[in-house]
Amino acid sequence: MVMTSKERVMTAFSCQEPDRVPMNYAANPGIDARLKAHFGLDPKDSTGLLEALGVDFRGVGAQYTGPRLHHDIPERGIRVDNWGKHVRWVEHDTGGYWDYCEFPLRDADEETVRNWPMPSPDDYDYSRIRDRTRQMRQYAIYTGNAGLGDIINTNGMLRGTDQTLVDLITEDPAGMLLAERRTAISIEITRRILEAAEGGIDFLWMGEDLGTQIAPIISPGLYRKTIRPLHQQFVDLAGSFGIPVMIHTCGSSSWAYEDFIAMGIQVVDTLQPEAAHMSPNYLKSTFGGRLAFHGCISTAGPVATGTVAETIRYCRDILDIMTPGGGYCFAPTHALQDNSPTENVVAMYEVAREYGKR
Repeated sequence: MVMTSKERVMTAFSCQEPDRVPMNYAANPGIDARLKAHFGLDPKDSTGLLEALGVDFRGVGAQYTGPRLHHDIPERGIRVDNWGKHVRWVEHDTGGYWDYCEFPLRDADEETVRNWPMPSPDDYDYSRIRDRTRQMRQYAIYTGNAGLGDIINTNGMLRGTDQTLVDLITEDPAGMLLAERRTAISIEITRRILEAAEGGIDFLWMGEDLGTQIAPIISPGLYRKTIRPLHQQFVDLAGSFGIPVMIHTCGSSSWAYEDFIAMGIQVVDTLQPEAAHMSPNYLKSTFGGRLAFHGCISTAGPVATGTVAETIRYCRDILDIMTPGGGYCFAPTHALQDNSPTENVVAMYEVAREYGKR
């Protein structure tokens, strides 16, 4: 039986075998533009590219329509978003990134954090969400993203990573208030999105980077004391709407998977195979059937550095490990990087479409 994209993904999320492995896509601007050119698409035709690759996922959210809360600093080349995060463009050999800088709340006290301007859930447009989900009903539709609900990363964008880790260890009032304010606002925005969709959203995507390449960033005890209760709010919200949760975690993060299972999280995303305790064989044998998997195709491996033949062999090897018994969605570990040859990325998705069939 040929499944729709929605059926395919939700079958995998239930740790069962779909008709073929579901596929997802994320990419940096350079490789994204090259892929659109390869398929003869307009540079703005992102939907056309998803269709050309055979991607089974689609995302929806609410557009911010409120006032500008913070302002750019053009004389220093800095852009500032409505949460107050500062970024500066940094070039590298194959492209560039907007990198976080200046960390305006690094030395802020509790009063400063309490009064820091943040977006109001009232200043988002939720009116189009229902129609958009109906238009994409054949796909697996999510709201959120790999950063929704995270504490270490996004607090770090405002206070710096070093101060954020100190905040967690010492339970610094300013740092914890920042995490609590951000969580409360994000929860309410997400709630309104789910309500507006009227059942049209299939899962919630959230995230928290919990590992370096070799070890956890923080101890399990510190995670359970300071971050897990905030994460649980998103899981409980999704549960109240009857939808599963997928959580993005970079690096060596399998140490937290038992916590995720206990919290009610069903799917783990990223699965960096180079990191400690993250090999596909280990993940499948230890958590298969209890968690579904999304990712595992390294953006630092053969897709970026190898030949087409090496990319094909690598992707087939991952599929051989992860697809038996179901519960796997084929996706890059992070956004595909601009150093990835176009032909390798095309081959990557061709392998999933053909070799990933049941």
